[in-house]
Amino acid sequence: MSEPMLDDDALLRYSRQILLKQIDIEGQLRLSRSRVLIVGLGGLGSPVALYLAAAGVGELHLADFDTVDLSNLQRQVMHDSASIGVSKVDSAITRLAALNPQVQLVAHHQALDSDSLAAAVAAVDLVLDCSDNFSTREAVNAACVAARKPLVSGAAIRLEGQLSVFDPRNPDSPCYHCLYGHGSEAELTCSEAGVVGPLVGLVGSLQALEALKLLAGFGEPLVGRLLLIDALGSRFRELRVKRDPACGVCGHAQ
Repeated sequence: MSEPMLDDDALLRYSRQILLKQIDIEGQLRLSRSRVLIVGLGGLGSPVALYLAAAGVGELHLADFDTVDLSNLQRQVMHDSASIGVSKVDSAITRLAALNPQVQLVAHHQALDSDSLAAAVAAVDLVLDCSDNFSTREAVNAACVAARKPLVSGAAIRLEGQLSVFDPRNPDSPCYHCLYGHGSEAELTCSEAGVVGPLVGLVGSLQALEALKLLAGFGEPLVGRLLLIDALGSRFRELRVKRDPACGVCGHAQ
């Protein structure tokens, strides 16, 4: 089978990133062949999905069981007032198809249980966790470790954000459970504690950037590093994170 090529429309659409020597034609082709699962289409998932679709990632799998609410619109910029009461997945599909009709969109309207999550993760090359609760993050992490798929994880609440990449293909990479264990069980959500909209946009944009780096094969992904964002003081801090050999999720993975 011949190697897929970029047509004239694609060359023009993606010309600004193709100009980058770190991406070029080969990197763009890698993106066009890539399949990505986005878990959560809210404040983080909105910029993630918009930027990955705009960048030409070939297939986006969209997972969210919720509907759009008026209170979402302050930060979930993929949706609008006309989408209130509509499934977030359907709202996202409408917006992303209008942005880039070249991207294939796969819908997951229901909450992903252990079996469906495992199948959804196995069907893609990379996963972005844009959810807002600890149990979902733990389940997504376990599925990614089991399937050896890289995970880009982001979170934001109040005026603080964080971001890291967990890559089970790298023997030195920690997983989400190495970092948090069972300690976030009492974690607050944005509906309880509040969050400023541009912060989730910032974290989601950084998640999209990390995904592009992994998929196109350039730069240094945030593997083994945790980026902490203090929006109040406009400060960024980085912590090194090591793999836990006794981790109950990845401790025995090779």
